[in-house]
Amino acid sequence: MQCPLLYRFRVIDRLPEKPSEAATRGTLVHAVLERLFDDPAVERTAPKARAMIPGQWDRLLETKPELTELFSGDAEGERLTRWLGEAEQLVERWFSLEDPTRLEPAERELFVETELESGLRLRGVIDRIDVAPTGEVRIVDYKTGKAPRPEYAEGALFQMKFYALVIWRLKNLVPRRLQLVYLGSGDVLTYDPVEADLERVERKLLALWEAIREATESGEWRPRPTKLCGWCDHRAVCPEFGGTPPVYPLSVRPAESAEDVQGRMGPVRAEAGQPVAVEGP
Repeated sequence: MQCPLLYRFRVIDRLPEKPSEAATRGTLVHAVLERLFDDPAVERTAPKARAMIPGQWDRLLETKPELTELFSGDAEGERLTRWLGEAEQLVERWFSLEDPTRLEPAERELFVETELESGLRLRGVIDRIDVAPTGEVRIVDYKTGKAPRPEYAEGALFQMKFYALVIWRLKNLVPRRLQLVYLGSGDVLTYDPVEADLERVERKLLALWEAIREATESGEWRPRPTKLCGWCDHRAVCPEFGGTPPVYPLSVRPAESAEDVQGRMGPVRAEAGQPVAVEGP
């Protein structure tokens, strides 16, 4: 949805990408907010959460040693100290948005997967699921950036509706609420979905997958320039910046002729004045 060519670089070519400070900070904050619920409710305090950050950072480095590249050349540790301080601010802001002493999540960092009737398989990882005593489900996702402007809220909610669709198809239960917690700006965006919403998301996903399938077979992955291009690791091989993509690693289907695209004509039997349904190509 963001850029078809970027999808190709990441999923098909699997070009390497450098870790970023922002994305890694998000991973660190998520880890702290997940692990905080291991403690009894009365111990879930802001000072306790802040104190967890250095240990969780060390744990991240153990699993992903390449993250040390983020602060190469920082001999005095000033950049790292400032970066860890920014993570502390995000964690502390969360306490002004939610009260963890009153929450007992049913699931944290939950991997979910389901297969639609079409055969399309969906999977993802949900930050947190809360279940009320009445059985109502709330899906919560933490964002370490700022909340989008209202005109862009629908795009932000797409991920949440995706998760809601997976839960609906898995459990035959429509989540009561979808909640995005923006730690960067201190905003909380909520949405209460209905079945019609999730049916629309399913149709959109099927259309997206069809577009992906066709692009995979044809090799036509077009760039979609936006302001986000400045953050892309693949500008050197992107035509929009004068680059040349690597050789496409998959076999390519020959393009259809114009006649095939337009359709077919042949003898049709019908009563005068009656409409005729014709199967498309």
